[in-house]
Amino acid sequence: MNSFAEVFEQVKKYCIEVGNIGDVAINLWINTLIPVSLDGTKAVLQCNSEFQKGVVLNNFKSLLQEGFRNTLGFDVELEIIIESQKPAEKVDIQELEKKHAQLEKSFEGAEYDYTFDTFIVGKSNEFAYAACTAVAKHDRNKASDTYNPLFIYGPSGLGKTHLMTAIANEMRRNDPNLNIVYVTGETFANELIEAIQKKQDTSLFHDKYRNADVLLVDDVQFIAGKDSTQEEFFHTFNKLHSEGKQIVLTSDRPPKDIKILEDRIRSRFESGLIADISTPDFETRIAIIRRKAELLDLNLPDEVAEFIANRLKTNIRQLEGAVKKLKALKHLAGSQPSIAMAQSVIRDILTDDQPIPITVEKIIAEVANVYGVSPDDIRSNKRSSQISNARKVAIYVVREITQMPLASIGMEFGGRDHSTIVYAVNSISQSIQKDSSLKELVETLIKNIRERGKN
Repeated sequence: MNSFAEVFEQVKKYCIEVGNIGDVAINLWINTLIPVSLDGTKAVLQCNSEFQKGVVLNNFKSLLQEGFRNTLGFDVELEIIIESQKPAEKVDIQELEKKHAQLEKSFEGAEYDYTFDTFIVGKSNEFAYAACTAVAKHDRNKASDTYNPLFIYGPSGLGKTHLMTAIANEMRRNDPNLNIVYVTGETFANELIEAIQKKQDTSLFHDKYRNADVLLVDDVQFIAGKDSTQEEFFHTFNKLHSEGKQIVLTSDRPPKDIKILEDRIRSRFESGLIADISTPDFETRIAIIRRKAELLDLNLPDEVAEFIANRLKTNIRQLEGAVKKLKALKHLAGSQPSIAMAQSVIRDILTDDQPIPITVEKIIAEVANVYGVSPDDIRSNKRSSQISNARKVAIYVVREITQMPLASIGMEFGGRDHSTIVYAVNSISQSIQKDSSLKELVETLIKNIRERGKN
């Protein structure tokens, strides 16, 4: 163990697994204890009050001591202090500044260029990699539709953006004069909406996208369901494709599974080459970990690399993040990476990787975009068919995603009463049973909003 905090985490785990203590008791009495110090065989824990101290000593002292014995291999004397009794720590300012400087230095070079050289190829991505390198090196003066468009799909965090950026970097290196436009589907939609809402001349928007030599669109699934965006994208795609300009698209799913995408756009996505990226296998994960460690000049023991690879299996960003955090911990702890360090890092990453809470504001904005109305319209008392339908769908989606109480949802929608919210939810619930198009639209909305919350 590299710190007393890590030791105590194992002790708490022992208490949960062996002590047969209920969740309420664990959360109230054990999880609120704070590890202070381990001096020889004396373990000091801190609690909030004399009452808690008495409860812990009378009911859980023996179990805690068993946990320490099981974790450390020897008996400890247990001392519990309350917050006001915690001894002041001596702070070495110079040492603290040195540690901070080391921490900052540990992240130098942590980010590497997204090139083909830094992309780790394995069975899960070799076809997509080969297609991307072919596109990047193709002579644009020699017509070929084999890889145009190139459509890459797969879950978030597996390297689609890396490959897209690598294409741009390689093409720019070969021909600095190329007009390469790299954008996300969401940005494409937002730029169009902004131009329309501000009543601007859309010729500037057209000039940006329709004069591209290469168009790269990440997360293109976000244009689905947005009529004006799809219309604009359709004409942009046609113009570029007819002129032999390269188009590369990525998505979290294949074209056939983007349910509310117009058929004419889906057919164009499917007219070129489709390549998927799947979860990397163990060997590829190990290679990614080792490459990141090499770039950080971090000597990573085999058992630590394998420990990480066995526990972080579905996201390359998590693997790279684990190595970066190990580099920082190595400087702060002053010791080589260990399994205990890796356990701490993985726990932090999995905690940090929880989806960002999805707000009602974000949901209403997404529904408004799809229906071509404004968020203010949805919250208003306007009763046009389009706004009314958008409002009911927004209420339904908010309920599905947030599980907020109906009264709280009513307050978010302009102070509407409980019965109005119930009516909207029931109305959409019944409608999607009968209307397959509405069902696809609502399901895609929910999927897109949830996916966006993860990014």
